[in-house]
Amino acid sequence: MPYLAAEDRYQKMNYNYVGDSGLKLPAISLGLWHNFGGVDSLENARKMLQKAFDLGITHFDLANNYGPPAGSAEETMGILLEKDFKPYRDQLIISSKAGYYMWPGPYGNWGSRKYLISSIDQSLSRMGLDYVDIFYHHRPDPDTPLKETIGALKQIQKQGKALYVGISNYNAQQTKKAVEIAENMGIDLLLNQYNYSIFDRWSEKENLLAKLKEMSLGSIIYSPLAQGLLTDKYLDGIPADSRAAKESGFLKKDSITAEKLKKVEKLNQIAADRNQSLSQMALAWVLEQGATSVLVGTSKVEQIIENVGSLNNIRFNNEELAAIEAIMAK
Repeated sequence: MPYLAAEDRYQKMNYNYVGDSGLKLPAISLGLWHNFGGVDSLENARKMLQKAFDLGITHFDLANNYGPPAGSAEETMGILLEKDFKPYRDQLIISSKAGYYMWPGPYGNWGSRKYLISSIDQSLSRMGLDYVDIFYHHRPDPDTPLKETIGALKQIQKQGKALYVGISNYNAQQTKKAVEIAENMGIDLLLNQYNYSIFDRWSEKENLLAKLKEMSLGSIIYSPLAQGLLTDKYLDGIPADSRAAKESGFLKKDSITAEKLKKVEKLNQIAADRNQSLSQMALAWVLEQGATSVLVGTSKVEQIIENVGSLNNIRFNNEELAAIEAIMAK
């Protein structure tokens, strides 16, 4: 049976303008960092993408090195675009990035024009696309002149290989420099993608979210659940099938301390009082701070349904916000 998307999908999602552009992103976006690679089940990936779109998630976020193996998440996306989503291409936002290690030698990493142009061509080939909707430089390059990196993004956009271009993992100062160079080149950077959560507050020290708004950029947040720590998964210890137990991703077993688990328990009680799961509250909290969209990573359909359920209650009263801050301050 051919896939037919749910007719009421756009009634189930909130959509936010990105910066001062005309583009809207869903409040919840789906990241294909884990569980969509060549080592994973294609049928499970298919079910997750279908359910995501049925719930109004129009944005699928990738990078050249997502897998494993590197590149295979984009290959999965290409297969499912051809199989299920080809009729809906113009209703989708598909993004990719380059900036981390992808292939051996001096041209397969960081932010040179050589690497970025080669990467977008490879990504388009893997996905069977003429263009991506958003293409990011994945991380700042300490050695390549920023002018060259931004110039490569301009070339990619001018050639029609990406409709919009952005940056990822840039701090406030790096973002300001990138925006200034882009403006001098006559292009607009759309948004910055970086990590932020109730537990991970590095960006607050430099007021990054507010500064992005001042620069007319949007914000899309990855790891809003702190690699799964802000879920009910770890309330009773570390499950054998969790990322922490497998030492995969950035959540390591020894980083889940008794102190953190006590905070998780207290946060979970606040969530329960809001009639939410902890993960739903954690996503709502990031949106409450003013983020354009939050990126979620999932391994099963039920998690997508739960994540979208966070939109049923995305407002916090002052007491709830103060209680969360009090827990994190201890």
